[in-house]
Amino acid sequence: MTVRLDDYARLLGEVPEDVQEVLRREWPQAARAFSSPGLERYINGAIAFTRLGRGMELVKTYLEEAPAVALEIGEDAVGELVSATMAMASRTSGAVLLQVIAAAPRAAQRLGDAELFHGFLQLIAHLLAHAPRGVRPMLEKLEVLLAQLTLGGLKRWAQRGVHMTRSDPAAQAHYFGLQSRDAQAVLQAERRGVLFVDVQRRIRLYLRALWGHDFPMRPTSGELETPGGCRPFVAEHFIHLPDAYDALGEATGLDLYRAAAAHCAAHVMYTRAPIDATGLGPLERTSAALIEDARIEALAIDAFPGLALLWSRLHACDRPGASVIGARLDRVARALIDDAFVDPAPFVAGARARFHAARAAGRLRDPMLARELGIPLARDLAQAGDEVFSARADLPSAPYRDDNRIAWEIEPMDLAAAQAASLASSKQSRRHVSLMQLVNAVDVEGAGDDAQEIWVLGSELYDDDGRSYNAREGKPPVAEPVHYPEWDYQIQLERPLWTTVVERRPAIGSLELIARIAHEHRQVTARLRHLLDALQPQGVQRIRRLEDGDEIDLNAAIDALTDLHLGNAPDPRVMMRSVLRRRDIAVLVLLDLSQSANDRVAGREYSVLDLTRAATVLLGEAIHRVGDAFALHGFCSNGRHDVSYLRYKDFAQGYDDLVKARLAAMSAQGSTRMGAAIRHAAAQLKRTTAAKKLLLVLTDGEPADVDVRDPQYLRFDSKKAVEDAARAGIHSFCISLDPRADPYVSRIFSARGYTIIDHVERLPEKLPMLYAGLTR
Repeated sequence: MTVRLDDYARLLGEVPEDVQEVLRREWPQAARAFSSPGLERYINGAIAFTRLGRGMELVKTYLEEAPAVALEIGEDAVGELVSATMAMASRTSGAVLLQVIAAAPRAAQRLGDAELFHGFLQLIAHLLAHAPRGVRPMLEKLEVLLAQLTLGGLKRWAQRGVHMTRSDPAAQAHYFGLQSRDAQAVLQAERRGVLFVDVQRRIRLYLRALWGHDFPMRPTSGELETPGGCRPFVAEHFIHLPDAYDALGEATGLDLYRAAAAHCAAHVMYTRAPIDATGLGPLERTSAALIEDARIEALAIDAFPGLALLWSRLHACDRPGASVIGARLDRVARALIDDAFVDPAPFVAGARARFHAARAAGRLRDPMLARELGIPLARDLAQAGDEVFSARADLPSAPYRDDNRIAWEIEPMDLAAAQAASLASSKQSRRHVSLMQLVNAVDVEGAGDDAQEIWVLGSELYDDDGRSYNAREGKPPVAEPVHYPEWDYQIQLERPLWTTVVERRPAIGSLELIARIAHEHRQVTARLRHLLDALQPQGVQRIRRLEDGDEIDLNAAIDALTDLHLGNAPDPRVMMRSVLRRRDIAVLVLLDLSQSANDRVAGREYSVLDLTRAATVLLGEAIHRVGDAFALHGFCSNGRHDVSYLRYKDFAQGYDDLVKARLAAMSAQGSTRMGAAIRHAAAQLKRTTAAKKLLLVLTDGEPADVDVRDPQYLRFDSKKAVEDAARAGIHSFCISLDPRADPYVSRIFSARGYTIIDHVERLPEKLPMLYAGLTR
């Protein structure tokens, strides 16, 4: 059922009114991220920060960021974040606590595991005790650090900074802000090849393509103090993979992830009973585990032969530093997967012969095979030399193979339980279905805003009385959120998936308003009529006086014959060609609908929004008359996680009464996060097939938002969005109503990519004329 904020009214009275407003705004997101008990703990966290007395900005930031942490790594991590931050309060300022909360979602996303997130909070607490001046600079550079380092690498980088700057506060800020050469050098030394968080989705899809199942995965959280991390393993229904892999020879880090994930998934699919460890010594256990690895890989290769090449190239028999018995085990492992490998040693030949005989007998699915073949292999290895086996040092060194704990568990891995665990830990998802699927589905009466899966129908669904279900339920349909990067000019990097664009359905207004606009501006329409007629495609035209054409130009031929009879040199251009003249343009008009559009025009009774609506109506009529494909969209924002995007008209939709009714209800609110809106608009234009694509941005101010204090930040991001659109073949042009816009709008859209309308009241007349000039 739907979780309502009113159910927690007894707690709301303990926080100020402005905090309650933030809580109401964030409640839909929180209801999706938390369970009912988790929501109560979420509100209690806000109460705790309120009582802490470090300012309401800390409380508001917590309410905004905590749901994102819960969605990434679970709601228990939010309680740990609150406890850790409260413990830090006695050792640092409220500004640093605010940064810790603000950095938590990004840390949770990059680390991807609750235990690793716990280690991250411990690291901050450690730095507050030993290098307090370095915490704030490090949190400011956290995006850069976690993009290159695992948590273990971050800990080692930070520890080196503590040792270097322990007695120098100024040097601490210099080091942890990545401004010193030492910090850069240590960062380069700790960088890893491929991070798990960057390839997790690709690996998950890779396994699903092989076996048709979802295999839940997590990064390893052990052995963080060593650069190598720990080996893969399967436990508690999850595949645990190292948080980073370096390239190994010709194999990339991504190759290693694929090999390790496929090997662990093969264990999940083919390990159905544990190995009987009764009476087995250390060498026999290791040999049995090696046979078990070969058994499940052979079954996987029978189903997917390409895995043989992926795995066999990672079996090397001459790795530096390998022990004597470990090298022998490597040779056996290589022989069991690679038939082309030649090794005359008796222990290799014996193991290969026994394994191939069992394979030929169809016994690869026998769970007792590992013990049966492991015991004679251990005996042969013991007879091959006098070395004493060490269970810690003498192990096979194939980097992708797991530690085989799944092979010794009392209970086998249950794939159904793994699927359930994956579902329980997944975020709310949307599934697009057909009408018949929706009609025939069993409705879950207890499901509401916190449901794990939402079914989405591509079109409006109407009841027998002619009313849509959305209208009857009072919930306008909202499209699935779309995430876009954002450019940070200070670090010269994109923050991936940093902004969220949410498409919302426009309201419906009165057509009388549109009719009044058309009547009031009928003189402008009359003046534009001849200009628009000139822009219309002229159909088939004949181009005369050509030397090479499709047919003879009779008049030119007669003139040429006349010249010949008169003794003059004839004109050789006696041909003509028929050419089809047509326009192939797609135009998207993007309207800035921020709060400032509600301001009154100086000395007038109407607002900027009224002029914007009138200009859009006239422009729509003009483009519709010309026949170009066009769309009318608008945007506003309330922080990076809520960029509202409204489609008044799409390319495939006609300029009809529904579009005009939407324009009549146009309203303005919020701020102007222009870069995210431009990226989303460019994505719509990319889907069109027009030869020329134009993005026309109408705004009355500079890019700004409630969560950005640096005025340059969103300007540079908007500039980057325009440049990205240009690389995709989209020409962007800005029409600004701000008379002081020259310094920033020229930087965003280039010196020839904008115009400023000083007299705002002339916008309805100017906008169609500008369009005509741009598309002539």
